[in-house]
Amino acid sequence: MSRILLDTDVLVSAYGFGGKPFEILEAAIDGAHELVFSPPLLAELARVLYDVLGMDDAHVRAAIDQLIRISDIVEPPKELSVCRDPADDRVLECAVAGGVEMLVTGDEDLLVLGEYRGIRIVRVREFVTG
Repeated sequence: MSRILLDTDVLVSAYGFGGKPFEILEAAIDGAHELVFSPPLLAELARVLYDVLGMDDAHVRAAIDQLIRISDIVEPPKELSVCRDPADDRVLECAVAGGVEMLVTGDEDLLVLGEYRGIRIVRVREFVTG
C-alpha cells in the first residue's frame, strides 16, 4: 500500500466531477492507498468545497469526515519555504511529515519540482498510468 497525498485540486475534481481523481479516492477508500493529510490541508479543502463547488455544510462535513476516517492525519513540525505560494509549502510540509511516496496534484508550481525530498510529484494521469 502506497502512502499518497492528494492535493486540494485533485480532491475538488474527485468530489465535484468524478473521473480519474475519483477513481484514486475510491481506491484509497477501498484500502489500495493510504492517504495523508494535515489539519491545514483539510481546512483548505473545506473552504474550497464551499467556495468553488458550492457544497452545503452537510456535504462538506461528510467529505472531511470521510477523509479523516481513511487518512493518516499528521501535524507537520516545521514550516518550509520552497514555493512562491505559501499554500503549496503547506502541501509539501504535510507530504514530508507524512512520509508520502507521491504527491498527486495539478498545481504547476508543485509539478515543476518533479520531486521533493524523495517524494514524486505527479499529475493524476501519471499516477493512474503508473
